[in-house]
Amino acid sequence: MKENEPTNLLKGYNMMLYFAGSMIMYEPTEECITDFWTNGALRRLPVSSSNPRFMKAASLLRESCTDKDICRQLLQDDYLRLFDDSGFHLASAHASHYLSDTNNDDVTYNEVGEFYKSYGWDSRSRIKRANDHLGTELLFLTSLVDRYLLLDDNASSDIMKSDIQRFITRHMLSWIPEWNERIQEHASTPGYKGIGILILACIEDLYSIFS
Repeated sequence: MKENEPTNLLKGYNMMLYFAGSMIMYEPTEECITDFWTNGALRRLPVSSSNPRFMKAASLLRESCTDKDICRQLLQDDYLRLFDDSGFHLASAHASHYLSDTNNDDVTYNEVGEFYKSYGWDSRSRIKRANDHLGTELLFLTSLVDRYLLLDDNASSDIMKSDIQRFITRHMLSWIPEWNERIQEHASTPGYKGIGILILACIEDLYSIFS
């Protein structure tokens, strides 16, 4: 990593995407509420940004949980309504639900899977989620950023920058803005509204950083 590049900034964005991705992949637990809300982690996000979306997300998350027990129940209810297959599924976390122009969910699933495969990355060995699940895509994006941080030559860094931008453009910004709109419409908690905006803002910021 070159001295003039924002190592700590990138690590900070990865931390936020790990948090946000976990809230999309798994039903919130008491431990999760304690770690992120009760202990104040969301009051002191690891980075700051001039992105208006980021600032709105930070504001929502700071004020989103005052009573731990009530908050956990409300977030769990929201998770089930928004994402769980057994619930209303109001904001599906699968890209194929939004990229429907092909009328074939397998196309989206396989395309993003090929991107994973090009890096020797197997989502099935890490999480039990589909290739096109938002949590899977976020985990892969953070792995690309981690790989970038380990590079020490300009040529390899430039290739990785290009791949990160290509992944964000092709497989994230192509559907996550619409997904976030559904979150804003259907989420009942400021916590999940904030998480939806945070994910989109972090992806936008990372794209800009790697430009």
